[in-house]
Amino acid sequence: MNYDNVLSGSVKALAPSGIRKFFDLLDEMPEAIKLGVGEPDFPTPWHIRDAGIRSLERGFTKYTGNAGHSLLRSEISRYLKRRCGLSYDGASEIIVTVGGSEAIDLGVRALVNPGDEVIIPVPSFVCYGPIVSLAGGVPVYVETRAENEFRLTADELRAAVTPKTKLVILPFPNNPTGAILERRDLEAIAGVLRGTDIMVLSDEIYAELTYGRRHVSLAAIDGMRERVVLASGFSKAYSMTGWRMGYVCAPEPVARQMLKIHQYAIMCAPTTSQYAAIEAAGAGDGDIEDMRREYDRRRRLLYGGLRDAGFDVFEPQGAFYMFPSVKKFGLSSEEFCEQLLREEKVAMIPGSAFGAGGEGFVRICYAASAEDLNEAVERLKRFTARL
Repeated sequence: MNYDNVLSGSVKALAPSGIRKFFDLLDEMPEAIKLGVGEPDFPTPWHIRDAGIRSLERGFTKYTGNAGHSLLRSEISRYLKRRCGLSYDGASEIIVTVGGSEAIDLGVRALVNPGDEVIIPVPSFVCYGPIVSLAGGVPVYVETRAENEFRLTADELRAAVTPKTKLVILPFPNNPTGAILERRDLEAIAGVLRGTDIMVLSDEIYAELTYGRRHVSLAAIDGMRERVVLASGFSKAYSMTGWRMGYVCAPEPVARQMLKIHQYAIMCAPTTSQYAAIEAAGAGDGDIEDMRREYDRRRRLLYGGLRDAGFDVFEPQGAFYMFPSVKKFGLSSEEFCEQLLREEKVAMIPGSAFGAGGEGFVRICYAASAEDLNEAVERLKRFTARL
């Protein structure tokens, strides 16, 4: 069998994730300080776990409706109103998905035709471009800059728009940079989009992890709700990564088309996880605040440690990542991370894994204990002194 002849050409053309290589190296080094995986280090709060357990004990093990349990969609609607000032109808504008990743995929596939251009700010999470390519779209990467704290500016967006532009992906708060967009940034972006038919996929999975200011959604900006598909979930805010609970919100005509894809590809999200998510959305505000305070403490600790160690780094205001420059040390970002891992047993991710503009930077995830962060800084100091 010649598999080259039978495999999908579009899938073969996809490059493997640049992150996975370092996860594979980590398997050989269980003693390493792991600051690479973008995952909360807290356990899921007990009352949320207990809700999932109780659903099993009560025999709630059948399918839910395709769009998700009606109670969960109602709770998500109330949560978005309470926390973000957004109004979405749980019955017709919210779909419960298998993690935020499915939410992104649904949004892209429901909107993008072959040949449509999709603007993607980079550095950003690794999935956007491949998902666009698999849908037949054309990724158009817009490189954000460190001097702007990796924010997408209205001028950068305007320069990238062409008659073929169908969709803009807005991944803020940002993985890997920790960048955020404030209301003034969003107002300027809205000014570029008004009067066009360009849609926006706003990935807001880190919306609850901002420091010193509240997250603002583009959907809350005047005239923007009608063009926004909002992808989010429970993984980061409630430390529920393994539960695979996400959701997508959109105007009903768009949601209706996304639901068709979801029906054929997934059927419904896991029932047990949905019962846990009902508890999280309805009674988890305190958990969000507790974890955010601790992330903020670690953020300030790591930022100070990196500055003391001589790194050029801006102070990120979102997510749980820091994106320092390593250009002064004479190594590529991949060389820096590989050498650091082998010599000092500290795992980070090279910025080059996150697209154009990431080269010369590394992603550090500070969802780790203060002890590990302090020790990692000391090892960094030893490592860079040798360089």
